[in-house]
Amino acid sequence: MSEIENHQLLWQPDTAVVEQANLTHYMRWLAAQKDLHFHTYHQLWTWSVENIADFWESLWDYFGLTYSQRWETPLASREMPGAQWFPGARLNYAENIFARMTSERPMMLYKAEDEPLIEISWQSVYDQANRLAEALRQMGVQPGDRVVAYLPNIPQTITAVLAVASLGAIWSSCSPDFGSRSVLDRFSQIEPKVLIAVDGYRYGGKAFDRRAVLAELQSALPTIEQTILVPFAETAVGNLKNTVLWEEVLAGVTPPAQMSFAQVPFDHPLWVLYSSGTTGLPKPIVQGHGGILLEHAKATIFHNDLKPGDRFFWYTSTGWMMWNYLLGSLLSGAAIIVYNGSPGYPDLNALFALAEASGMTYFGTSAAFISACMKADIHPKQTYDLSRIRGVGSTGSPLTSEGFQWVYDNINRHLALESLSGGTDLCTAFVGGARILPIYTGEIQGASLGARVQAFDEDGEPVVDEVGELVITEPMPSMPLYFWNDPDMNRYRESYFEMYPGVWRHGDWIAFNERGGCVIYGRSDSTINRQGIRMGTSEIYRVVESFDEVIDSLIIDLELLGRESYMPLFIVLRPGLELDDDLRARIKQKLREEVSPRHVPNEIIQVEQIPYTLSGKKMEVPIRKILLGMDVQQAAKRGAMRNPESLAFFTHFAEELGE
Repeated sequence: MSEIENHQLLWQPDTAVVEQANLTHYMRWLAAQKDLHFHTYHQLWTWSVENIADFWESLWDYFGLTYSQRWETPLASREMPGAQWFPGARLNYAENIFARMTSERPMMLYKAEDEPLIEISWQSVYDQANRLAEALRQMGVQPGDRVVAYLPNIPQTITAVLAVASLGAIWSSCSPDFGSRSVLDRFSQIEPKVLIAVDGYRYGGKAFDRRAVLAELQSALPTIEQTILVPFAETAVGNLKNTVLWEEVLAGVTPPAQMSFAQVPFDHPLWVLYSSGTTGLPKPIVQGHGGILLEHAKATIFHNDLKPGDRFFWYTSTGWMMWNYLLGSLLSGAAIIVYNGSPGYPDLNALFALAEASGMTYFGTSAAFISACMKADIHPKQTYDLSRIRGVGSTGSPLTSEGFQWVYDNINRHLALESLSGGTDLCTAFVGGARILPIYTGEIQGASLGARVQAFDEDGEPVVDEVGELVITEPMPSMPLYFWNDPDMNRYRESYFEMYPGVWRHGDWIAFNERGGCVIYGRSDSTINRQGIRMGTSEIYRVVESFDEVIDSLIIDLELLGRESYMPLFIVLRPGLELDDDLRARIKQKLREEVSPRHVPNEIIQVEQIPYTLSGKKMEVPIRKILLGMDVQQAAKRGAMRNPESLAFFTHFAEELGE
């Protein structure tokens, strides 16, 4: 992890690509409108992070965004946390989405497992969102109220978030593959008024009944006054209380002739996302209408290079921020492709069949999916016409050089492979693609516009050609407004600003090279990252340590660039007990049901003791470093440990992993 190797040039934009790129158009616009002249991406990026107020203000006019009241100043306070963007502005996120409405192209294309691909018009979604907004209004939903969804990636979820946002109410969602405890850990913090849910879903060719979970959510969330059910199989509400069917809700109202959009301040909450740390409940991250609007327009138009006529796809669930990002791509005028199901059903060619059938122009996926395709030895371009794909995005975990090569060899050689990295915390990628730059094997093209991303050493100094902590040294509009139930912002500061006061520390290892390209090496903290979904270790421990047999536990996610993802769970059992297959199976099943299938460990291992600091904290980060091959003397300070003898097992285990 000392320096970036010289990577192989994989792709170079030709003259036509550069001419047609949105970044090129923006630079010409800046020259004509602002007398600002830039000839390279690096020059443009430097201006965007040194003049952040001017940069972000320019996007309102360039993108033609809608607002009802202009701001007093673009940036009233620059400090982090607490930057104040565009005070006085009044706008609505949903209004800006529907401003792209057209009869010339569909709004979305939808595909579920074992069902045909369908097109859905803008008018259809507008009409349903208008009806749902009126129904929610009649249910008493007002600006600031929370509406939560336990829904898969289906068109109704897109409709619902736009209806909720139009009212100035606050959206939050979980995927139905999340277990009840994970959902309650999230939704109970924000006290929702309305729940929109399914009673089942299909994944991998199998049906999953969620009626019992839904009833549990209703019982455990006393603030819910009404549930809207999108039925999966049956069309009855059964024993569910205060529940009405989706179709009945829409049919039971007379909507206004035109949808109304609450005009809210720039920093009015839009939605609550969740990102877990190592202790406590998941962090309920509040993001605002204006910040998300500007960021998603910038990210999808400049960095994904989306244009009207594009068909944009990202494989995601409603529990991952990429679902919100997919929604935001509508700001570009592109149609979105919504897929509900497993990427591996009936086999790993499913998404490539979808790409051909839908005319997909941008294929968004994960490093884990690309790795699975490599292992399965599939060659999709031999079977499917993938020639319309001009961009591939990969996120969720670092993409290896071999993964880069596979995409060009097996999809097509003319696309731009945009590896990107960011987080739920800002709901975007802050390092990613730039269509006017070349692409090198295993390398992200660079920092995004308006994102002053650097690698810091332990002394807080920026480093180049050296792995360091990923930091952001200037505020961005989509940074969290606050965490719910964190009035003094103590938890917010502890999460991002404890290591470097006034500087956002994200929790990833990154290295930049001299040309501005970068490589993400994995997590620098102990947060678990599985398929892009970050989960706090505390959520795992609550489930594992609820077993009478288990005294203590430690889970370590060993994701790191260049190695296969591996997550072992170490447990200490009561004296005289031995770990057997039955207990292993019960622990895995409970994690699958109460947390999620993604967060089931690869292996469960019995140990005599878990390493602790003198202050009583589990030594997750030092053990992770040891298991990744760092010398034990560098990784752990024995003098600061309560039980230094516990390191012997993990040192030996690391040696076995390395063999």
